[in-house]
Amino acid sequence: MPTGSRLESGGLSDAEALRRLTDDGPNAVPAAAPTTLVARVLAQLRDPMILLLGAAFVVVLALGDVPDASIIAIVVLVNTSIGVVQERRAEQAMAALGRMAAPRAHVLRDGRVSDIEAMGLVRGDVVRLEAGDVVPADLVADEAVGLEVDESSMTGESVPVGRTVGEELLSGTVVTKGRGWGVVVRTGAESGLGRIAALIAATRTEQTPLQARLRRLSRQLVMATAAISFLVLALSVARGVPFGDSLILAVSLAVAAIPESLPAVVSVALALGAHRMAKQSAIVRWLPAVETLGSVTVLASDKTGTLTEGRMSVQRIWTPDVIEESTLLRDVVLCNDARLTGTETDRTLIGEPMEAALLLAAADRGIEAVELRDRWTRVDEVPFESQSRHMVTVDRAEDGTMLEVVKGAPEVVLSMLPEDAGRSRDATVAEDLAGAGFRVLAVAQRSWRPPQERPESPVLVGLVGIADPPRTDAAAVVADCRDAGIRTVLITGDHPATAGAIAREVGILAVGTDGEVMDGAGVDRGEHVEAVDRIRVYARTRPEQKVDIIEALKARGHIVAMTGDGVNDGPALRRADIGVAMGKRGTEVARQAADVVLADDNLRTLVTAVGEGRRVYANIRTFLRYGLSGGLAEVLVLLLGPFLGIPFPLGAGQILWINMLTHGVPGVAFGGEPLDQRDMRHPSPSPERSVLGGGLVRQIAASGVLIAAVSLAAGLLAQNQGWHVQSAVFLTLGAAQLGLALALRAPRRRWSLAGRGIELAVAIALLLQMAALWFAPLRGLLGTAVLEPQTQLVLLALACLPGLAIAAGRLIGHLGRHRRVR
Repeated sequence: MPTGSRLESGGLSDAEALRRLTDDGPNAVPAAAPTTLVARVLAQLRDPMILLLGAAFVVVLALGDVPDASIIAIVVLVNTSIGVVQERRAEQAMAALGRMAAPRAHVLRDGRVSDIEAMGLVRGDVVRLEAGDVVPADLVADEAVGLEVDESSMTGESVPVGRTVGEELLSGTVVTKGRGWGVVVRTGAESGLGRIAALIAATRTEQTPLQARLRRLSRQLVMATAAISFLVLALSVARGVPFGDSLILAVSLAVAAIPESLPAVVSVALALGAHRMAKQSAIVRWLPAVETLGSVTVLASDKTGTLTEGRMSVQRIWTPDVIEESTLLRDVVLCNDARLTGTETDRTLIGEPMEAALLLAAADRGIEAVELRDRWTRVDEVPFESQSRHMVTVDRAEDGTMLEVVKGAPEVVLSMLPEDAGRSRDATVAEDLAGAGFRVLAVAQRSWRPPQERPESPVLVGLVGIADPPRTDAAAVVADCRDAGIRTVLITGDHPATAGAIAREVGILAVGTDGEVMDGAGVDRGEHVEAVDRIRVYARTRPEQKVDIIEALKARGHIVAMTGDGVNDGPALRRADIGVAMGKRGTEVARQAADVVLADDNLRTLVTAVGEGRRVYANIRTFLRYGLSGGLAEVLVLLLGPFLGIPFPLGAGQILWINMLTHGVPGVAFGGEPLDQRDMRHPSPSPERSVLGGGLVRQIAASGVLIAAVSLAAGLLAQNQGWHVQSAVFLTLGAAQLGLALALRAPRRRWSLAGRGIELAVAIALLLQMAALWFAPLRGLLGTAVLEPQTQLVLLALACLPGLAIAAGRLIGHLGRHRRVR
C-alpha cells in the first residue's frame, strides 16, 4: 500500500463518493448536442434517391395525376420514417457500445482497490496509475515511482515528461512509464480534457467507407436513371406519344430504378452487426471496423492470455549448486510489484500475472511477501520496460545490508555476469527450459553493507520456468482461422524456443519445423520483409517492432488484425487494419487505441466477430442484388413493354407501391440475415473492392432479366385472356421480386420461428401487394382492378419461376464449389 497520508486513510468511503457524485455529476466530458428530429428528417430528404422522388412528385402533380402523386408522397414519408428510426437505432446501439468501452480506473475506497468506470470518479478519490493507463481525471501525484506521462494529446509535446509527488497529471494524458497514486482534484467539464472537449463537442458522425461508397453508388444510379429517363422521354415523343403520357412514362422509369431503402439497410446492417458483436464480447469502438473485420487475411496474435490461458504458474526452479532455493524465492518476492491478499485458501492476486505467480510460488514454499517486506525496505528501483526486458530493485535490511536484485530475460541478465564456464552452463539450462515451452526468468543479485562498495558484477541465483498452458480451444481457433482464409501469426516477447513450442502446440507451426521463426533482431535488420509470407512466429520482439511487421504484411496486400495489451502496442494497434485490445488484462491505452475490444480476452471471440463482419458485408451485397434486380426488371418492363404491344405496363404509383413493399419491408430484414457458414470457408474480398464486384453485376442482370421476362409474359397473357393488363403485370412483378428475396436468403440450420425475418417480411409484403387488388380504396389510388382467384393463382405461379431458377442456380454453384474443395 502506498505511503502518502491521504492513501493511508483508505480513500473515500463509498457513501461519501456517492454524495460527491450526486453533487458534482459524473466524470464525463461534454457530449455533442443530440440531433433534432427536424435535422434527421432533412438529412434523409437530402439523399439523392429521395430528391429524385421529390422531382417526380412535382412533375406528376403538375400533370394533374393526383393518385400517383399521393403514392410518391406516401413512399417518401415511409422511407424517411424508416431512415430516421433506423438512424436513431444505430446511434443508440453505438452509444451503448461506447458505454461498454468507456475508460476505467483503479480507485481506493474503504481501504480496497476497485476497478470502476472512470465516469464514477469524484474529487478526493485516490487513483492508482500504472504504465499503459490513461489518466482518468485531473490528479495531483501522491506517490510517483519513475512516473512519466505522454502529454502530447494536451500540449503537443511529443516527449514524455516526468512527474513527481505534488505535480499535476491532466486527464486524457497517458502513463508511459513507472507507477504511482494520485488524488482527483477536478473531474468532467472542469478537467483539462473536459475544457478541450467542450470546444469540439459538436462534431458530426463520419460515414463508414462502405457507406461512402454506397452513397457514391446512389448518386451514380440517380444520374444514370435521369439520363435514361430523358432518353425515353425523347424517343416516346418522337414516336408520337403525347408529351404528358411520355413524361409519365419517363417518371415511372426513374422511380423504378431506385432502391430507396438502401441507406436504411446499410445503417441497420452495421448497427445490428456491432450490437451482435457486443453480445459476443467483442466491443466495436469504431463502426468501420464492422465492415473491415470480414476482410481480415492475417491475424497477428500475442501469446499470453490470448492463445494461452493467462494463468501463469511456476513449474521449474533451478539454482546453481551454491545457492539455496530460498534465496531465489526471497529475491523474486523483493523484485516484484504484485500483491497477494486474503487467506492461504482464498488468495487474491493484484498486479501483473507473471509477478503474481512468483509471489504465489514463494508463498506455497513458506515465504510470505508481507513478512519479507516488513524486514526489507525498498530504496530504489528501475521498473521493467519492454526495451530493457529486465527490472532492478534495491532494498535495505534492518541491519543495513543492501540487496540489489535483477530479474528479467535470461540473455539480458546473463550478459551482466562475468564470462566463465558457469555462464555457459546457465545459458544451456535456460535454453532447455525455453525449449520445453516455459517462459524463463533469470534472477541475479549483489549485496553489500555500507560503507563497503557495491560488488562490480551480480551473481546468478537461479532460473524460474513459468508455464502458461494454451487455451483448450486455441488449436481449434487457429484451425477455424485457417479454414476462413486467415493466417495466424504469433508475435511475442518470449524466447524463440518457448514461442515455437507454443506455436506447434496450437497449430500455428507444423510439428518439426524451425525455419518459420524470426526474432526481433532479424526484424531490426529487415530480414522479415521478403520472408513475411513464410514467417509464422516472431519471438523476442519489442512492441514497436510490431509496426514494422504490420507494414510488411500490408505491403503484400494483406488485411491485418493485430492483438495487443500494452502501452507500447498503441502505435501498432492504430497501424493495423483492425486493432484488437484485451478487455481484462489490457492497458487503457491499448483499449482506447483499438478498433475492437475483446471483453473476455478470448481469440475465439475475434473469430466470431470476423464472421459478423462477413455477415454484414454479405447482407448488404445480397440486398443490392435483390434491390437492383427488381429495379432493372421494372426498367426493362417499361422499356420493352411498348415494343411488345403493352404501351403502359405500369403506372408510376404502381411502381412506387411495388418498390415500397419489396424494398422497404424485406429490404430492412436483409440487414438481420444470419451468417452463411459457407462465407467462413474462404477468404473475404478486400473492403477496397467495388461493392458490386465479384460477379454481382452479372447476377443482378440475370435476376432482373428473369423477373422482367415473367412480368412481360404476364402482360401478354393478360391481353390474350382479357384480364386487366396493368394489374397482371403489377401482381407478377411484385410477387416475383418477393420470390427472389426468398431465393437469396441465407441458409437456416434448423426450422424455427427465430431468425425468420425475411420470410415474415415477404409474407407481409405479399399480403399488402394482394390488398392492392382486393381493397377498393387502394384500387382507386393505384389504378388496379379485381382479378379472378384462379387468375391470381396463375400469375403467382408464373412469379415463382425466377426465384426457383435463382435458388437452383445457387444450389448447383455451391455443390460445384464443394466438390472442388474436396
